[in-house]
Amino acid sequence: MPSHKRLIWIAILVAALGYFVDIYDLILFSIVRVKSLKAIGVAENELLSQGVLLLNMQMAGMLLGGILWGILGDKKGRLSVLFGSILLYSVANILNGLVHSVGAYAVLRFIAGIGLAGELGAGITLVSEIIPKEIRGYGTMIVATIGILGAIVAALVGDLFDWRTAYFVGGVMGILLLILRMSVHESQMFKALVGKALKQGSLLLIFKSKQHVLRYFSCILIGVPIWFVIGILITFSPEFGKALHINPLPDPGRAVMLTYIGLALGDLGSGVLSQLLGSRKKIVGGFLFLTGIFIAVYLLCPQPTLGFFYMNCLALGMATGYWAVFVTIATEQFGTNIRSTVTTTVPNFVRGSVVPMSFLFQLFKPGLGTIGSAGLVASLSIGLAFFALKFLEETHGKDLDYCEV
Repeated sequence: MPSHKRLIWIAILVAALGYFVDIYDLILFSIVRVKSLKAIGVAENELLSQGVLLLNMQMAGMLLGGILWGILGDKKGRLSVLFGSILLYSVANILNGLVHSVGAYAVLRFIAGIGLAGELGAGITLVSEIIPKEIRGYGTMIVATIGILGAIVAALVGDLFDWRTAYFVGGVMGILLLILRMSVHESQMFKALVGKALKQGSLLLIFKSKQHVLRYFSCILIGVPIWFVIGILITFSPEFGKALHINPLPDPGRAVMLTYIGLALGDLGSGVLSQLLGSRKKIVGGFLFLTGIFIAVYLLCPQPTLGFFYMNCLALGMATGYWAVFVTIATEQFGTNIRSTVTTTVPNFVRGSVVPMSFLFQLFKPGLGTIGSAGLVASLSIGLAFFALKFLEETHGKDLDYCEV
């Protein structure tokens, strides 16, 4: 195999494993939320509120980290982010396994969130810039599909081991990944910017025109329904099971595992279809439609059996499995000098959208109930996603070797 092809495959593997660790940690909290909070003394009636607090702290960290790592990736290179983010995450995750109070837990989830925020954006940016434009979608598809398998491993580790051990495992995986990254080379597109009198990693370039602003926020909005499903419906599956009168209640670890098996299948399918059809937008539109259908089934099916509930989690995962295409769209919308900033901030703002969505969910819950409140937030997220999709250009096969000035 020629040297340059070997380097491409190494970069894809490292980016995929970085996303694997990213997803492992994000989903691990959903799996160990209840037992970890009980272990540090949280009362039964506070499990939901304290769980939301910790989730929001993690997502707030990712919002901040997305901005910091994105700008650093455009100023200092994609590799600087791949190294720095995983190091911070690894230390924070090991310390997560040592907490004994909600306060310490919250601080470390925030720090871990900052660390994780750079993984996906830097990896996708690097892979997108080194793969031929005609097959770019396959590269990002591989990264997303392998990465999502981290959720399945998180479900298994969280179920088989003590919650503290599960956090230690995540931290050790991050440290091992640091060693593997020694063999990855920087993007030639980024290297070509060195010495040029161009602004790099500037948020002002994103907001330099109405068209750029519209494109940027449209990228975010098309991904929000994915994290409504993961951050609300699946993370709080026991609470929804209770509202739907399911007996016994759903196990959050199993719900997460089935959802992410579906996500892996969906990402594989959406990536292949986007390449075969030569369109990113058509695929996102179709998967958004399916997401709406299966959310309706999840919320409105009267007294479903536990088995039916789990199968719908799998279906929801497949329907929201357009994450790879969504992130690829984001990285293809802007020039090389701000590409890392866009590609890193967009998915983290999508993840961070769980904060306002969970706020709205809890705000409307007393008046509308668990099901009604979730239905309202779901309708808002999907409606805005469809509206935003029409403002994005079709980027399949687009040449990325250009800059924003």
